[in-house]
Amino acid sequence: MSEPHVSCDRMGRCGLITLCRPQALNALTLGMVRAIAAALDEWERDPQISSVAITGAGRAFCAGGDIRLLYELGTAGRHAEQLRFWREEYRLNRRIKFYPKPYVALADGIVMGGGAGLSVHGSHLAAGENFTFAMPEAGIGFFPDVGATFFLPRLPAKAGIYLALTGARMTCGDALAFGLANGHVPAGRFAQVVERLTNGEPAAAAIAAEAAPPPPSALDGQRQLIQNCFSAQDLGAILTKLDEAAAQGSDFAREAGKAMRAKSPLSLTIALRQMQIGGGFDLGEALRTEFRIASRICKSHDYYEGVRAVIIDKDNKPRWNPASIESINAAEIEAYFAPLPEGELTF
Repeated sequence: MSEPHVSCDRMGRCGLITLCRPQALNALTLGMVRAIAAALDEWERDPQISSVAITGAGRAFCAGGDIRLLYELGTAGRHAEQLRFWREEYRLNRRIKFYPKPYVALADGIVMGGGAGLSVHGSHLAAGENFTFAMPEAGIGFFPDVGATFFLPRLPAKAGIYLALTGARMTCGDALAFGLANGHVPAGRFAQVVERLTNGEPAAAAIAAEAAPPPPSALDGQRQLIQNCFSAQDLGAILTKLDEAAAQGSDFAREAGKAMRAKSPLSLTIALRQMQIGGGFDLGEALRTEFRIASRICKSHDYYEGVRAVIIDKDNKPRWNPASIESINAAEIEAYFAPLPEGELTF
């Protein structure tokens, strides 16, 4: 079950998964996805295992997929290998959501992209004091995936749209205030939660026994502004509302507008469409939609330009194409969401 970057261990009544790639912030590879999936399969059949826990070594839970590797595959024209990763990752996301035993994510530090897929879909998400959540994909010409089409639109006060379009970070307190996490356990007590699970204690009781009061949330104070601005139906209207709020003195609105304007216009338009339709989707439909988008965006200009600018060359000067949201037409966006003639994602 294990592979070099994942440890999958039986701990009494608990199956413990530890992401062990701290030098890469536990970024996911296909081997890691497969090791986790294999462990879940084995432990589901094992009557001695009553719950599963997952955590990350080092200062991150998981910073997402291995973007550099996916970039290298794409620039070499090896799109089938890119899609193999996303196909198996998305299947794992759904597997976690419907896992028949408690699945406890003990997440501290960075939780981004693929890390969200390993944590948010679990039955329990306990956030440590340094929990930092974000979906920053539009900044590299990609889009919020791993089921974000499902879980972001379900956050209150349009917070999911705000996260998808700005790439902004949520603290532990923010995640609790907006219902993304359902408990705060200081990272120093994660081992005690695992020990309780090892002894067969129910997951909710194990978390509650080691929980601490939630930290304050700065984002909660912006709830009404987020609701007002991100309820608008198109990107231009959202930016107009943010600019109006900024003109009235809101630094929060100013920063949100600035963040959006730095992102790929194509990715922003795709992400907003995801948020608008995802509230009516089940998770399977959301993931199938994301696989359609991934299948096309991995052959687009902006993904490679964004990764180049942010991760490879690190000049942070991406040249997006199209360069503005005004130059994108609706038909172009809908094409990313259309069924795949070569075959849909299956579960």
